Amino acid sequence: MSKSALKLTSAAVVPSGVQTLIPLDRLLKSPDNARKTPHSAAALAALRASIAAKGLLQNLIVKPELDEAGAETGFYYVTAGEGRRLVQIARAKDAEIPRDTLIPCVIRDTDDAHEVSLDENVTREAMTPADQYEAFRTLNIDRGMDAAGIAARFGVSEHVVKQRLRLGAVSPILLQALRDEKLTLTQLMAYTVNADHARQEAVFDRLKGSYADPYHIRRLLTEGQVPAQDRRARFIGADAYEAAGGVIARDLFTEEGGGYFTDAGLLDQLVLDRLTALATETQTAEGWKWAAAALDYPYAHGWGRVYPQTVPLSPEAAEQLQGTQQALEDLLAPFEGADELPDEIDQAAGVLEAEIAALETPQDAYDPQDIARGGVFVTLLSDGGAAIHRGLIRPEDELPEPDTPADETEDLAAHPEDASEDGEGEGEGEGAEPHTEDTEDACETGPLSDLLLRDLTTHWTLALRYTLAEQPELAARFLVHKLALDTFYRQRSVTCLDITARSVSIESFAEGLDDTPTAAALSARHEAWAAGLPDNPSDLWTHLLTLSPETLGSLMAHCTALTVFAVRQAYMPAAPYVASLRMARDLRLNMTDHWTPTARSYFSRVTKGQILAAVREAVGDEAANRLHKLKKPEMAEAAEQLVQGTGWLPTCLRTPVAPEDAAQGPLALPPLDATPDLSEAAE
Repeated sequence: MSKSALKLTSAAVVPSGVQTLIPLDRLLKSPDNARKTPHSAAALAALRASIAAKGLLQNLIVKPELDEAGAETGFYYVTAGEGRRLVQIARAKDAEIPRDTLIPCVIRDTDDAHEVSLDENVTREAMTPADQYEAFRTLNIDRGMDAAGIAARFGVSEHVVKQRLRLGAVSPILLQALRDEKLTLTQLMAYTVNADHARQEAVFDRLKGSYADPYHIRRLLTEGQVPAQDRRARFIGADAYEAAGGVIARDLFTEEGGGYFTDAGLLDQLVLDRLTALATETQTAEGWKWAAAALDYPYAHGWGRVYPQTVPLSPEAAEQLQGTQQALEDLLAPFEGADELPDEIDQAAGVLEAEIAALETPQDAYDPQDIARGGVFVTLLSDGGAAIHRGLIRPEDELPEPDTPADETEDLAAHPEDASEDGEGEGEGEGAEPHTEDTEDACETGPLSDLLLRDLTTHWTLALRYTLAEQPELAARFLVHKLALDTFYRQRSVTCLDITARSVSIESFAEGLDDTPTAAALSARHEAWAAGLPDNPSDLWTHLLTLSPETLGSLMAHCTALTVFAVRQAYMPAAPYVASLRMARDLRLNMTDHWTPTARSYFSRVTKGQILAAVREAVGDEAANRLHKLKKPEMAEAAEQLVQGTGWLPTCLRTPVAPEDAAQGPLALPPLDATPDLSEAAE
């Protein structure tokens, strides 16, 4: 310790309330400090940066330590300023300052130390956010400090400084509105997407008097611009757009990759150029007659379409398949009857089996004559990918219809069943090609106008609806056909039913869902159904005609079940969940067969009060009272043991009582912690 420091600590007692200098290593943490929660690492880092740049801006309030005889020991308790003491100690440990650095202090030995500590932490008011943003802006503009320099002096990240500078750069009218609580901070953040003060003020005036969510503000400020989440922006990418001279207005308050593409015309041209290039590449590589591209598919094009057909194995491929199968048999013959194969034999057999599977997999290909007269059209998908539509046939490239003698036409009109017997019509008799859902543009398109064709097929649709409604058994098969196509087949298959079986993946909503017995059983059931269906979707209808009503009903139930979605999410409508309560009632759903409350799945994720309420409801008051003094982890574990086997469930998992089972009244819905009443179902 320096001689000056020794002199200061050994001299006459400094009067209370007078500033003095005390060596750092003579300062102690006060037992009377009102702050029991430790300072956060971020707060200490910011304070350290400030002290390193500007020194101590405030004196520490200290109180002398007394020994048992009541004499001063030369050490001092820090009544107010513990954070500053910790920062200086950390700097001393890192050799930034000496351990006996003199610290400006004020000795207050007559005041209540605990009250002084409490007063310092309570009786103060932080600077308003608007003032802070303007102050950072002043450092940047008037003092010439860049974001990195400001960040170093205030102990925050450079990104945070840039955000505050952006907020400080908005219109002064908006900053004053923040001070006056006419704007929220999230709304002010939305205004930073456009730096034009006049545009900001115009939008603010337009929305004055009505609450506007940040999305609405950003939309008004970026009219004519394309958000980075747009399919066009995702398809081109920020790098290619900026390389072409485009400018992206980036928002510092959204995730990386956000912003707005300011030149929509340039973006559209880049998209069209790339789509056209992809169409041309496909045409060149595959030999199509023509190629074209557009952002969206022109459904009113009037084109026909051809589809790939399964190509039989070539003689060379068939010979290769036979040889590979023989090689596999020869490899496994010495081990026939063995419980397991040697590792090297097992690996070699796996390679041969993969080759056999590849050779046996049906290969689809377009007829070369269809390629020679057909075209390819490339469009943009909603997720930013490209879709290639092959096999499109323009009217001028349609093959002429074969001529039919007049007398033969009369015979077919009088006896349509003869066409099937002879194998020359479109019936499904022996030797005829069965009609499939892939038939497109089946009606005559030559001499009819588009408007007339639409008119006639509208009447056709009406007649189909009326007739199908009179045949419920066949209607059920058509319904299952569409549901099964959507559930089990990835490739697009066309039907005339405007129904879609949409199955939302729910695995991401709950941790460990895939590991539950219910998920495993449902997956096994799905795989069993998939194994029993034909590989080619064009064969599905014929297969369904062979199923018994019971099997058909089971398949329909499985496909329908996979469309159920009753997950409750914040800020999402409660109506689907409310509707699921009625379904659960009619199904007699018992959630105890599928879910068990454990410490991990439930009790550790609710409050102690909710744990006690659950135990009280499941077991009784006496058991709940025994848990009162436990800490939450122990309470959760104990609750799991107590409710096990009782059948207790959270209210949101309880099936309502059916009217015929209730003692009185109709449907009884369980009260939900955050679920509105049934009236929401109609909203």
